[in-house]
Amino acid sequence: MHLNAAIWLTLFRIMLIPILVILFYLPPIWSNWATAIVFSVAALTDWADGYVARRYDLASTFGAFLDPVADKLMVGVTLVLLVQSHPTPYFAIPAAIIVGREITVSALREWMSAVGKGDVVSVAMIGKVKTAFQMIAIILLLLDQDIGFISTRLLGHMCLWVAAVLTIWSMVHYLQAALTDMDRDQPD
Repeated sequence: MHLNAAIWLTLFRIMLIPILVILFYLPPIWSNWATAIVFSVAALTDWADGYVARRYDLASTFGAFLDPVADKLMVGVTLVLLVQSHPTPYFAIPAAIIVGREITVSALREWMSAVGKGDVVSVAMIGKVKTAFQMIAIILLLLDQDIGFISTRLLGHMCLWVAAVLTIWSMVHYLQAALTDMDRDQPD
């Protein structure tokens, strides 16, 4: 296995997780900004590794496997930290929806790949929009302070709920695509 630049960016994203956790538990005077910056860097590497892989023809099966794992680890760990620090149903419900969807769609993709239908559940535009709202929500919630007259907590919660709705929508989209394709393979 050759570790190219795209894979190193993905591995870097995974290595940021313990740093984010440590920073999260430091005094909030500056840890809010530090965790938001670390998460933002991770989000940028998510975009960058894909760009580098496509631009320089570095796509690999290992990279295709590792990239979504890194994404789910970073988002899942951060959502757990945020729910732990704000233990309310208003926060826990969209976080549970997002984590549940990630597990469901990952399992669906693995299953569809195993039966030779991996392209049926490839990333759709709705998934990309969901990811954008999710990343913005998490960054704002990590900041957890007012910037001028803007409450990052309120805006973050709103974006998290939008991400949760888009999460359900995208999961239904992927499930419908998979089920439709499986129905075509069934004998009449």
